[in-house]
Amino acid sequence: MMLGGRMSYEFHEARGRTAGSVIKMRGNILGLVLSVEEVITERQPPRRKVWETRGCPNLLVIGAYRMGFEISEPGQPARLRVFIDYDYPATIAAKLLGPMFGPIYAHWCVNRMAKDAADRFR
Repeated sequence: MMLGGRMSYEFHEARGRTAGSVIKMRGNILGLVLSVEEVITERQPPRRKVWETRGCPNLLVIGAYRMGFEISEPGQPARLRVFIDYDYPATIAAKLLGPMFGPIYAHWCVNRMAKDAADRFR
């Protein structure tokens, strides 16, 4: 989904494994510089984790977001719920691209997380 671009990651010392941990991402796609800073807002291993953007993300098709997952209570059949709530970016160009490609990108993110979780527990 990066169209050949790359992202680099900078982690807080807890590496995203505690509430309050910060993850910074920076990269480029099609010559445009992208950046976003996330903070972990909830973490209840292994059942729930939620993170959201901090500050003003510089992204192409989505803006600020809140994302996470929940796994059902022990003793029940395993059920994973992955979610993302997002705004469109604030730039004029992104206001055109956001409604066209934001839902596609958000769907890709959620599916990728669900697939990664399924692969991990096979």
